[in-house]
Amino acid sequence: MSTEEKVASHYTRGSLESTILGGLTASGKDIDHLSIDDLAGIDEFHLGRREATVEFAKDLDLLDGMRLIDIGSGIGGSARYIASEYGCIVTGVDLTDEFVNVANALTERCGMAMQVSFRQASALALPFADESFERATLIHVGMNIENKATLFAEVRRVLKRGGRFGLYEIMQVRDAELPYPMPWAMTPETSFVRSPATYRQLLEDAGFTVEFEQDRSALAIRVAQEMRARAENGGQALSQAALMGPSAAERLGNVGAAVGGGLIAPIEMVAKAN
Repeated sequence: MSTEEKVASHYTRGSLESTILGGLTASGKDIDHLSIDDLAGIDEFHLGRREATVEFAKDLDLLDGMRLIDIGSGIGGSARYIASEYGCIVTGVDLTDEFVNVANALTERCGMAMQVSFRQASALALPFADESFERATLIHVGMNIENKATLFAEVRRVLKRGGRFGLYEIMQVRDAELPYPMPWAMTPETSFVRSPATYRQLLEDAGFTVEFEQDRSALAIRVAQEMRARAENGGQALSQAALMGPSAAERLGNVGAAVGGGLIAPIEMVAKAN
């Protein structure tokens, strides 16, 4: 089994759509007429959740009608938010068939299928023509991709000159062994966390200039604390346990401890295509 097959298998649950729709129904939502806010508790599968997406999108200089590719789009939360808030035409790609199917189904239920779509593809071989997009995003994806040089070369290929590539990635900021399991990997076999310096160098090598960089650890820690408080008070009908399965608590605990201990950090970068 290839690394990509192992990664896709890691994220596949098998009954994700029915689990999500069941949770929404139990919380009183009209599953045939959903809003992006109805889904925010589960479909923003990254540290800082929706609040991080909001802050990230502000830094991308987005305009109505721009074409944006979201690489590693999961079940589509960030793509739908950007399309809804900024009027972008968003194409998401993901390795995991189930994520793609669920992303398209939820987008349809949100009435956004004309503006947002998803397809199965490898980030290392994007199925698009050169210079197809004005913007590209990568949100908590690079941890599963060893060959980041090819990844960034592919992003540069499909991005127009002067376009911007926004990354919101978990990066290693202190040398030490990571605790496993993590949300993105059960073992180190499919985990490729790298330093901000490595990202900057590889982006430069691929034809980008990094224009902005920020550590979002404080935001991520605060949001995690708020989510735990809501869960303890019974105020969270849908949680990301549905995406991670029975080991969710351990995996979230490990990533939280690693961020809190300054071992890893959610780092935002914005790079311009030269």
